[in-house]
Amino acid sequence: MHDYIKERTIRIGRCVVETRNTVRTIAKEFGVSKSTVHKDLTERLPEINPDLANQVKTILEYHKSVRHLRGGEATKIKYKKSRQKKSEPLVTVRM
Repeated sequence: MHDYIKERTIRIGRCVVETRNTVRTIAKEFGVSKSTVHKDLTERLPEINPDLANQVKTILEYHKSVRHLRGGEATKIKYKKSRQKKSEPLVTVRM
C-alpha cells in the first residue's frame, strides 16, 4: 500500500472520530468518493491502526442504525418545501 493511501486513511479515521460526520460528508471534505472512504475505513484502517479502526467501526455502526431516520427526515423536509411552494400564489395582483 502506498504511503499517501496510509496517510489519507489515518486522517479520515481521525476525522470521523473527532467530528462523527457521515461517510458522505467526509468524502466531500477529502475530495474522494464515498466508496473510497468506506474502503479506507473498513478494509485498510484495521491493518494500519486497529485501535482507531474499532472507534471508527462503532461510529459507522451508529450511523447505519439511524440512517432510516435521516432518510425519513429528508423526505419530510422535501415534501414540506413542495407544499409551501404550492400554497404560494403564482400571480400577484396589484390594485
